[in-house]
Amino acid sequence: MTRARLGLWLGVTILVVLAGMAAAPSLFTGTDPNTADVDAILRPPGDGHWLGTDQNGRDLYARIVYGARPSLLIGTGAVALALVGGTLVGVAAAQFGRIADQVIGRFLDVVLSVPGLLLVFLVVAVLGPGTGPATVGLAVVSLPGFARVARAEVIGLRGRAYVEAAYGFGWTRAQVIVRHVLPNALGPVLALATVSLGAMIVASSSLSFVGLGPQPPTAEWGAMLAGSRGFLAFAWWPAAFPGAAITLAVLAVTGVGRHLQRTVDGRQR
Repeated sequence: MTRARLGLWLGVTILVVLAGMAAAPSLFTGTDPNTADVDAILRPPGDGHWLGTDQNGRDLYARIVYGARPSLLIGTGAVALALVGGTLVGVAAAQFGRIADQVIGRFLDVVLSVPGLLLVFLVVAVLGPGTGPATVGLAVVSLPGFARVARAEVIGLRGRAYVEAAYGFGWTRAQVIVRHVLPNALGPVLALATVSLGAMIVASSSLSFVGLGPQPPTAEWGAMLAGSRGFLAFAWWPAAFPGAAITLAVLAVTGVGRHLQRTVDGRQR
């Protein structure tokens, strides 16, 4: 087995484990992540607490397991919304004439002209902190990238023989888009989604770090990092293990995404 293949399977394995934690955390731990024990505050890793406890005496392993759902949900939700919305916008720009293309292009330019972090803060300020607003904010920031990729793919497909033949047989524009354009344009967009997911996980943790993500006492990796800042001088574990979880998730997603992107690029050539 080559090193690249080994890395791919390792990334897939990590993603499967993280997905299992997010879907059914009770299968990985029977400990309540929000149960505080004043007699076990900042206890180092050892018997009874595999990864130690935090500043409130809560089990870090349980909080990392239960924190997988909100930590991954914001990133995956943002990518999913941006993928769907960006694809629809990109197809509309490419298929509905020059005026639609120019209007949509100017709109995307305006969105891109606003710093991403500022735009997310604006969305969260309007909707309030929490999982939903953070997801929507990150999706808005990511949408122009997906729209531009989808638009470029659709423009490249418009002159293909099978598309022209479909119009010749009397198919409507909607039928051609659904049956021929979208299936052939989705490959690069999906590859972009897997690569973007790693960045969205980091961004969602950053929002939670500054208090704009899921609110306490919900376990979330970025919020756990924020809560550990005042204890780094004498307790490294409350920051190290949530940070390691974020790093593993990003590396696994990015590795699998790049493999998928290389596969798509190879097929296009």
